[in-house]
Amino acid sequence: MQYLIEKSNRHNLFKLLKKLEPTTLPLWGKMNAQQMVEHLITNVKYTNGTFTFTCKRSPEEANRSKQVMIYTDTPMPMNIVLGDLPSNYAYPNLSAAIEQLMKELATFDQHFKTPGITEDHLSFGSMNHQEWIIWHSKHFTHHFKQFGLLSA
Repeated sequence: MQYLIEKSNRHNLFKLLKKLEPTTLPLWGKMNAQQMVEHLITNVKYTNGTFTFTCKRSPEEANRSKQVMIYTDTPMPMNIVLGDLPSNYAYPNLSAAIEQLMKELATFDQHFKTPGITEDHLSFGSMNHQEWIIWHSKHFTHHFKQFGLLSA
């Protein structure tokens, strides 16, 4: 199975992102297109060595969540609200944000060349490269459906 964010699929990922316009409206949720891309950038930075956090759940609880969300086809639910939307953009425009997302994914690839490396997910605990590929692909797919880049 090929995942959306796999290195071998980045050209297709980039083509999907380039379909976004600053005026593209979401099918659900409050984010606009640039906020969504910047949200993905931030999430990738937590997995490419730029930012770090520690899972706050017990190892058992984290593993249960990981088993459901990583190792099943369970999709992310619509309208998850995990905090306030930022009031300012981090990048000057949508194109710049898309370019930065692609750079962060390249850094992600490089980061995981180190054998045995893992990064923590806030809810799922320690995850290896393949687990992050699966999770990021689910997360990107969720938002790509939100903005009509992939069919729901």
